[in-house]
Amino acid sequence: MIYLKIGVFLKDYEIEIERLGQQNQRYLEVFEAELKAANLKAKTIAKHLDNTEFYINTYLMNRSVQEMKDGCGYELDAYFGDYFVRKPDWATPATIKANAASIKKFYKAMLTHGPVDKESYDELCDVIKESMSDWQGECESYNDDDGFFF
Repeated sequence: MIYLKIGVFLKDYEIEIERLGQQNQRYLEVFEAELKAANLKAKTIAKHLDNTEFYINTYLMNRSVQEMKDGCGYELDAYFGDYFVRKPDWATPATIKANAASIKKFYKAMLTHGPVDKESYDELCDVIKESMSDWQGECESYNDDDGFFF
């Protein structure tokens, strides 16, 4: 009996992940079109897309099964203040800043095209502005401690 309940939950989870993945792909396509319209270089566009895709698909969708539009407040702080510092082995204070810039550009595009409201976008900007130095400090401490976080 328990197995059936778990099996149903797993099926619902897989369906939700599939739905979110398709939705996120459409958002990334809109973002890519915005970046191309801004005449950015292909390498710059690819970096912004990679940074954003990691946040909305690896962190929001796969880790906490959340929609992109829910990633503007606390989740952003949890991502940069903890997850991003610990998960990718390429995290540095500079990559935090670059990733935050990409995510900010992405959510600005989503504000323009409707899935994100102004209040959420403003909250995202405030969180980035107020927390950037803390995130970078956490990352620097984590990297200096050879993987041990005190």
